[in-house]
Parts: sequence; C-alpha cells; structure tokens
Amino acid sequence: MTKITCTYLGEGQTELLHGPSGQTILTDLPPDNGGLGRRFSPTDLLAGALASCIITIIAKMAERNGEDLKGMRIETDKIMASSPRRVEEFVLDITFPPHFTQAQKDRYAAAVNACPVHRSLHPDIKTTVHIH
Repeated sequence: MTKITCTYLGEGQTELLHGPSGQTILTDLPPDNGGLGRRFSPTDLLAGALASCIITIIAKMAERNGEDLKGMRIETDKIMASSPRRVEEFVLDITFPPHFTQAQKDRYAAAVNACPVHRSLHPDIKTTVHIH
C-alpha cells in the first residue's frame, strides 16, 4: 500500500506528497475550469500516469527481449467532456525508436491494454492509439 497525502494550498492548487519517497507534485486547476493552469491539473496527471504506465510496461518487455527502447515517447492528448465534466478520451501518439520494425511496434502495442492505469479507467473513457 502506498500513502499519498494531498494538501490544499489555496487558489486552486494542491500539493501531493508521496509517502514512501517524500517527493511532491503540485497541481492547479486548468483555465477551462476556473484555474490559472500554472501546473499539471489532476486530469493532466491521469494522462501522464497512463503514458508513464504504458511506457514502463513496454520497457520491461523490451528489457526481457534485449531491445533498446531509449528515445521512445508517448504524446497524450486529453479530451474533456463538459456534462458531466470528465475525461472523455485519451489520444496516444506512441513513437518508437527509429530502429524498431513494424512487427516490434505491433507486438509492444499490446502493452496499452496490459497497463494497470488503462485497466483502471472507466470503460466510457475512449482510448485512441496511433503507433509511429
């Protein structure tokens, strides 16, 4: 079990404290929800968690296969719905290192569905994946 403590700092900002490491992350409300957008919003963190989870799952697979994954990146677009306000869709652009073949990319793309963050999302949240 991991304890994360959230403290409200005022003006729409919070501080998240990761108990085991003592690391902190600050969040802010986005401008489209009355905030100033000075930092990641909570739903931005969700988008980042999804990308980070997918890339680390793929990295574990690549290590087992002796393949170099350095330089891989995932760009995530978060699309919000307004009524009710929630994440409606994540659009993931996954770019593999140039030396990866299409067969390798296809094999690793399956990691999107194996990611615990993706498995934890509500089924109404659409996930669109583009592999490059």
